[in-house]
Amino acid sequence: MQIELPASLHAQIQQLSAEGDALAESAAYEAAIAKYNEAWDLVPEPKNDWEASTWLLAAIGDACFLSGYFTSGVEAFEYALTCPSGFGNPFVHMRLGQCCLEKNEHQAAAEHLGRAYMLEGKEFFAAEDSKYFEFLKTKIQKPVSGVW
Repeated sequence: MQIELPASLHAQIQQLSAEGDALAESAAYEAAIAKYNEAWDLVPEPKNDWEASTWLLAAIGDACFLSGYFTSGVEAFEYALTCPSGFGNPFVHMRLGQCCLEKNEHQAAAEHLGRAYMLEGKEFFAAEDSKYFEFLKTKIQKPVSGVW
């Protein structure tokens, strides 16, 4: 059974995260990462016991990816995989795969992009740069139907 964060702490974390989201939406990624890190600092140890850690790390990793900090993105998403509902989260796998591809870590990129594809299908990649799905197509067998 998952223990819930105390309501006041959860509210503080959500507020800082919302501030980070607003900054990220206006492409102020470094400022967003700073806000998310403030929220992260409030998460009790062990940090990977909490649902809040999963979405905070996904937000941190996303801002890192969007600002070109691919190593930091990989670190955030890999940690998110150890948190509740992190492994099997298509967004976490997709962004982790994208960060890995940008770092020329092709095996890890194929693994995580492949997981995102298996979980959500091609449509999940529609809003992303086509290079990620094109890369993935070189790493997996064509579907029996012949249609991606």
